[in-house]
Amino acid sequence: MTEDPLPDEARTARIVRLGESPRTLREALRKSVWIVIWLVFLSSPVHDLVSGDHTPAATWAGWAGLAAFVAVYLALVFRHMGKAYTGALVVTLMVLVLGALAVVLCLTLGTPWLGLFVYVSVACGTTFPLRVSYWTIPLTAVVMLLVGLHGGEEEARNLVLLVVLIGFAMTGVRQLVRTTVELRQARATVAQLAANEERLRLARDLHDLLGHSLSLITLKSELAGRMLPGHPDKAAQQIADIEQVSRQALVDVREAVTGYRRARLADELAGARVALTAAGVTAGLPPAPGLDGVPEEGEAALAWALREAVTNVVRHSGARRCTVELLHRQTLDGPVLELSVEDDGGGGAGKVPGNGLTGLTERLEKAGGTLEAGPLKRGFRLVARVPAGSRPDIGSGA
Repeated sequence: MTEDPLPDEARTARIVRLGESPRTLREALRKSVWIVIWLVFLSSPVHDLVSGDHTPAATWAGWAGLAAFVAVYLALVFRHMGKAYTGALVVTLMVLVLGALAVVLCLTLGTPWLGLFVYVSVACGTTFPLRVSYWTIPLTAVVMLLVGLHGGEEEARNLVLLVVLIGFAMTGVRQLVRTTVELRQARATVAQLAANEERLRLARDLHDLLGHSLSLITLKSELAGRMLPGHPDKAAQQIADIEQVSRQALVDVREAVTGYRRARLADELAGARVALTAAGVTAGLPPAPGLDGVPEEGEAALAWALREAVTNVVRHSGARRCTVELLHRQTLDGPVLELSVEDDGGGGAGKVPGNGLTGLTERLEKAGGTLEAGPLKRGFRLVARVPAGSRPDIGSGA
């Protein structure tokens, strides 16, 4: 049975990475749709141009100016939204061009064009550093009020609060995007450091296990070589000691590697939560269980049972909810730790056990446990039990 790729990585690959350059055409289209949808404030300028209140020359000039304004705005926001300001002169010039176009178009074509200052405020909030955005956004509102004195003072006053609020809201969105990107990078760094630490720990353990044994084997080999001509019986004893030490070293290495590869119930619970959430399944999971008295083989068997059950829920069941329970129970055969996985799907395992359930049954039997699995009236339920040590609070939930 192979593990599925990490669900959060698959989900990250499907979403638009705001604040980063699109990796594919599909991401570019999604990001474009997210930005273009906010061009709704251009309805007033467009209505003004199609109303026929201007001369043909003024109308054509208005369309050209509007097209230039939209092109500069989209290029600016698409390329620099959420990114750290690098002090590039081109960004500053593009914002100044937006402001100049808004002023010229409002003064020449009238008050319906005051909505362009909303986009100038958005550009200031998404591209400039915070210390600059905090004064350029109010400055944009002041410029709009001054332009509105030429015939649209009331409209300008109605828009001033909107210009300020949207501008500062975009600074918050930009900070949120940057924080999200930084958290993803930090998570990747932590994962890499954890992997490196695990490799170093494995190297230290193997060194501690094999260092003494290999040194002893080398010493006894030299002694056996010296004793062989004159004392073959003592040399044979040294060779027997070498065999014993090497066998013990092999056992130690196998135990160390098995410890690293052993499935752990707490890790599988964390992985189950991630997998179910990514698949859109509401997960009801218990906290990390107390495993006092539960043999390592029994814990590993329950961990494999949980992994198999969650995999079946995600792949085949079509469930909307999955509940996992861990209980210490007292049975006629003694105390047991019981794992129950129940979903409300309709596409779970059929009446004939699959290879996964058959393998789980064999694994649990080797650990002295049992497996029960079967369909419910609505859904599927899997129950796995392994022997556990005696506990005073029998029947309490883990």
